Amino acid sequence: MTIKKRKPIYKNLTFQVVAAMGLGIALGFLSPELATKFKIFGDIFLKLIKTAVAPLVFFTVVQGIASAGDIKRVGKVGVRAIVYFEVVSTIALSIGLLWGNLLDIGANMHGAHPSSAATAAANSAVAKAHAPTSTMEFFFGIFPDNFVGAFSGGQMLQVLVISVVFGFALLALKPERRNFIDDGLTRISECFFEFINLIMKLAPLGAFGSVAYAVGSNGSAVLMSLANLVLMFYVIVAFFIFVILGVICRMSGFSLWRFLKYIKDEILIVLGTASSESALPRLLQKLEKFGCSKQSVGLVLPTGYAFNLDGTSIYMSLCMLFIANAYGVPLSWDQQLGILAIMLLTSKGAATVNGGSFVVFAATVSAIGVLPVEGLALIFGVYRFMSMANAICNTIGNSVATVVVSRWAGEFSEQTAQIEYERTLGRTPNAAL
Repeated sequence: MTIKKRKPIYKNLTFQVVAAMGLGIALGFLSPELATKFKIFGDIFLKLIKTAVAPLVFFTVVQGIASAGDIKRVGKVGVRAIVYFEVVSTIALSIGLLWGNLLDIGANMHGAHPSSAATAAANSAVAKAHAPTSTMEFFFGIFPDNFVGAFSGGQMLQVLVISVVFGFALLALKPERRNFIDDGLTRISECFFEFINLIMKLAPLGAFGSVAYAVGSNGSAVLMSLANLVLMFYVIVAFFIFVILGVICRMSGFSLWRFLKYIKDEILIVLGTASSESALPRLLQKLEKFGCSKQSVGLVLPTGYAFNLDGTSIYMSLCMLFIANAYGVPLSWDQQLGILAIMLLTSKGAATVNGGSFVVFAATVSAIGVLPVEGLALIFGVYRFMSMANAICNTIGNSVATVVVSRWAGEFSEQTAQIEYERTLGRTPNAAL
C-alpha cells in the first residue's frame, strides 16, 4: 500500500490565505499609509475573478438545464429553489430587524461624525446607486436589451435570464444537435475552470492587499467609534449561520459543521477578499463533487448569488435601524415592515454590484426617502470589516441552499457526499454525513 505524501503546509491554500491576512493586518497597523497602497493587489485579484464569473454562470446554468433532459425536471429544482430563497431571505431580514430593535442599535451614536474621506466615498456610492421604485421597474430591469452587454456589465440577473432562455432553447433541439452543442459548452467551461484555478494562485496576494487596505485606511479610531455596530453584526451573522442554517441543515439530514469543514478553503478566500464572487467558481465544482446533481448546482448556486443574499439582508436591516437611531429618526413597526418589503426587492442582485451591499443599501436609503442620506457616510468607514462577514454569510447561505434544494428535489447522492467528505480528510469512508 502506497502512502500519499502530504504537501508542505506552506503550499496549502488555507495556510497561505491566513498568513497573508495576518501580514495585511500587521502592516495596516504598523504603516497605515503604506498599507493603503496595496489595495491594488486585492482589486486586481477581484477583477480577474469577475472576468470569468458571468461566462461561468452562463455555461453552468445552460448545462444544468440541458442535463436535466426535460422541462419538468428543471421546474422541480427551480421552483423549490425560489421558494427556499424567498423564505430564508425574509427570515434573514427579519432577524436583522429584530436584533437592531432589541439592541436599539446606534442610539448612543448621536455625537459621531464621519470622516471627510468616508463622506466623499459614500456620496460616490449614492451617486451610482439606483433602487427600483416599483416592482414593475425591478422586473423590467432584469431583462437585457443586449446579449453581450449583460456579460460586459456583470449584470447577474440579466445573465441568468439569458442563460435560462438559452438552456430551454437547447432543450428544444433534437438530441443529436443538442449533444453536439452541449459537448462544446462543456469543453469551454472546463477551460474557464482551469483559468480560475490559475487565478486562485493569486488569492493570498489578493487577501493581503484587501486586508492591509481595510486596516490601514480605517485604523483603530474608526473601529473603536463604531465597534458596537461591527461586533453586533458579526454576532447576528454567526447566529444566523450556526443556528438558523444549522437547523435547516439538520432538518435536511446533514451536518452544517462537517459541511463547513468541506468548504473551509472557499470561506477563507471570501474572508480575505470580502467578496462572495471569489469563491463561486470553486464552489461550482466542489458542490457537484459533494453529491449535488449537475443540474441542481447549475441552477441553484448561480441563482442564489442574485436571489439569496442572506448576509446582505441582515446588513441592510441592521444598518437601516442604526442610521435611524443615530440621527433620531423614529420608525414605527409599520414603517419598518414597509422598508423590509422594499429591501426584499432591492437586495436581489446585490452581490454583482460594484461596492456590493453598501451600494444597494445606499440605493434603498435614497429610494425610501425616510432616512438621512448623510447617515451612509457614518457606516462607510467600517463597511469593509462588515463586508467580510456579509460575504461569508452569503457564500455559506448559497452553498447550504444548493445542498438543501438538491436533497429536497431528489437530486443528491448520499454515497458521493460521504466519499468526497472523507477523501478531503484523508480517511476511509465509514461514517454517516
